[in-house]
Amino acid sequence: MSLPSSPASLEQHPLVSSTSAQEQSLPQQYLTFELNERRYALDGLCVREIIEYPQLTRVPMAATCIHGVINLRGAVVPVIDLSLRFGQGASRIDKRTCIIIVEVTDDEDAHVLGIIVDAVSEVLEVAASQVRPAPTFGNPVRADFIHGMVRQGDEFIVLLTIENTLAVAEIAASGSTTHARQALERPAR
Repeated sequence: MSLPSSPASLEQHPLVSSTSAQEQSLPQQYLTFELNERRYALDGLCVREIIEYPQLTRVPMAATCIHGVINLRGAVVPVIDLSLRFGQGASRIDKRTCIIIVEVTDDEDAHVLGIIVDAVSEVLEVAASQVRPAPTFGNPVRADFIHGMVRQGDEFIVLLTIENTLAVAEIAASGSTTHARQALERPAR
């Protein structure tokens, strides 16, 4: 059996197309974590590292969901309270609390951010065929934050779309509108 010589017919050839189908069916790795008694997962390719919850420096006039900043090997890294970002109140910090350091691309700029989670669980390998769409109602987070859901045992894990969940421009804008609204609500002295 010989391969066709033209590029157009090469793409339709059974040997060539089966290789691309195999690449598409390769499982993708997701890091699972717990937040407010629910399980979520992030694409493993965006995760840089997991660190213990350190001492954070508060930033005045930052967006509500920005818990503070940390020094990570000389770099200033903003830390987002994911529970606040989801509108579920501030995270409770305990001995299992940790920070997942992620890299998010926004308009071709890469941003390194930390997210506070209750605990990190495991790394899952998920095939594209296992990902199910999220229901249109009853989700604890905004629909644009959710890539899909995957079943593991008796529970579903919410797969997050990190670019939407940690949209840097949106978070920054929410900080300036919150502080502007607070300034308007303060009584004049």
